[in-house]
Amino acid sequence: MFQSVLDNYIDYIKNEKELSKNTQDAYLSDLTKFIDYLEDNSIKDIKDVNKTTIITYLMFLKKHGKAPTTIARNLASVRCFYQYLLNNNLIEEDPTINLQSPKYERKLPEILTVKEVENLLSQPDVNSFKGARDKAMLELIYATGIKVSELIALNVDNLNLGMGYLYIDRTNKKGRIVPVGSIALKYLNHYLINYRNKYIDNRDEDALFVNYNGNRLTRQGFWKIIKQYSKEANIKKSITPQTLRHSFAVHLLQNGADMESVQKMLGHSDISTTQIYNFLKKDNNLQHVYKNSHPRA
Repeated sequence: MFQSVLDNYIDYIKNEKELSKNTQDAYLSDLTKFIDYLEDNSIKDIKDVNKTTIITYLMFLKKHGKAPTTIARNLASVRCFYQYLLNNNLIEEDPTINLQSPKYERKLPEILTVKEVENLLSQPDVNSFKGARDKAMLELIYATGIKVSELIALNVDNLNLGMGYLYIDRTNKKGRIVPVGSIALKYLNHYLINYRNKYIDNRDEDALFVNYNGNRLTRQGFWKIIKQYSKEANIKKSITPQTLRHSFAVHLLQNGADMESVQKMLGHSDISTTQIYNFLKKDNNLQHVYKNSHPRA
């Protein structure tokens, strides 16, 4: 029974909730481990799981050395699963109700100074295909704070050079519009006009950023780009694509941007429903906020 219910749930989050592939895989991994635990403890029916069962499972994870963040994520996965079961009348009570996630200390993200960002972004040689592409990508991710998954998923028609914005198409939620600063627009235009099309054999390829074979650049490819230029810039901090996203947000806030506008530009999904509604009532003047707050606008 467990497997059939789990299969239906995964189908639900894929086709109805339209969650990302990474999120689907995370839920599947967490719930498979949970179900393995239930079967190892002779629990054969999903209805036989109660609050004590869940607490015991969390203690089991802790005993086996799982970090508080991992335990919290597993509880979140199990909680979403049981909400689905309750909503579909497969159980009468949700055993995860009122269960608290373990407390853990959030590590502060690594942040680059404006000078370090400028040093990093000055490394690519814009007179070559790779350098022009890399410069455009680095400028864009710092200019917009988008995730690396969103960066590599961009198509040419997601970018409006004339109006100065990106449209981020999210499969699980409504898309969002993010302002793009003048410097990033300059190097995007340079890359598009002088290099992109020269490396594309398939004219149906719509990816904004491509590799030497004319195919969409991968997440791993961009990670290598970040590591290469951080080494060339002699920056000792551990830099990832997320570092530029964090730096984008902090630099905006340091220059006077309001928290809610930054949250919207980042596309955060973890703000409460009340905060969302309060935000929607405010003046959505992101271009004004952006131009007055971003160091490279």
